Amino acid sequence: FKKDHRPFDFSKGHFLGKSMSEVFKSWIDDKNKRSLVYQLLTLIIVVYIGMFFFNNTVHNLQKQKIASGWDFLTQEAGFPIGEGVVEYTPADSYRHALWVGFLNTIKVALIGNFLAVILGTIIGVARLSKNWLVSRLSLCYIESLRNVPLLLQLFFWYTVITDILPIVRKALKPFPGVFLSNRGLVFPIPKPDPVFEMMGWAFLVGVLLIFLVIHLGKKYQDKTGRSLPVIRISLGLIVGLPLLMWVIGGAPTALDIPKQGRFNFSGGYTFSPEIMALLLGLVLYTGAFIAEVVRAGILSVKKGQTEAAMSLGLKPHQVLRLVTFPQALRVIVPPLTSQLLNLTKNSSLAVAIGYPDFVSVNNTTLNQTGQAVECIFLIIVLYLSTSLITSVFMNWYNKNIALVER
Repeated sequence: FKKDHRPFDFSKGHFLGKSMSEVFKSWIDDKNKRSLVYQLLTLIIVVYIGMFFFNNTVHNLQKQKIASGWDFLTQEAGFPIGEGVVEYTPADSYRHALWVGFLNTIKVALIGNFLAVILGTIIGVARLSKNWLVSRLSLCYIESLRNVPLLLQLFFWYTVITDILPIVRKALKPFPGVFLSNRGLVFPIPKPDPVFEMMGWAFLVGVLLIFLVIHLGKKYQDKTGRSLPVIRISLGLIVGLPLLMWVIGGAPTALDIPKQGRFNFSGGYTFSPEIMALLLGLVLYTGAFIAEVVRAGILSVKKGQTEAAMSLGLKPHQVLRLVTFPQALRVIVPPLTSQLLNLTKNSSLAVAIGYPDFVSVNNTTLNQTGQAVECIFLIIVLYLSTSLITSVFMNWYNKNIALVER
């Protein structure tokens, strides 16, 4: 007699020696299996809904005889873009125009997030100052900026720059060669030289080496109990390596100094009124929220930690840098991530003041080509990808600063 090893007996409705009702009951009672079934059903429903909308969209486009596809990207754009990180002319393709808009958005996001974190940290610490005036001024800044709509702030700063600042002939000169007028901020920049590309690569190498220094510093501290001067080493890397490349490359010092004309400036680099207003609005608005995040993180650290550090003879700035802030980071980083994402997404309001970011260029492309589905899809992909990249980096950072029990 040989036992039948077939897992399923169709004639008797058995599965692995159990009746179908028993199998079904075991799946319902098992939490993990039940969760798997729910997830599978949810996936099927989502895929079905997605296919429904996709087929419906394709059908409606064909019915209205609207061409779909990405061939329009190779066509001549035919419209100008006021400013960009790379060169552009109306004779370039829509692909290049969108690339210019994308780089403009990334430029605003990087500069804005960097300045907002610095400003928010300073204001957040000042909010807890024992100096009554400093604390109250910080409170007024936070409550004022947080409760005024961002779009209104952008309009305000754009009006201040274009209507209140003087014209080109009467431009303000805060520093030699620097001009501030209703045409924006103009300042000298080094003349193009191959050595500056080498300096850029050296800076990136320095940033990568900083992560290695931080890792080695933690190991050294765990082994010896003494800390490495990580901050000084890091500054030496990101400043010293580019400076070394500059010296090796011949130490060029030639500057492209702006010249003041009657109606505009020539030479130098110009921060247009649009990007100035956009950065002012985004940085001041987001910085107010980050300040509250920093304040909450510092207050989350138990008072005994500060008292213990002061009893060891540490100065207030050392207590903040070495004791309070490292412990507060685990509370600060998660909400800080949300604020960084908000600033990047809020940069899409640039279209209201005429800054040619990705949304603005994309809208012009949509109006000229009629490729609505493709253009909207590109906007979704841009903000989704930037948000995911930011989240991945911040989650990685949060994981590395988390307290580990040993």
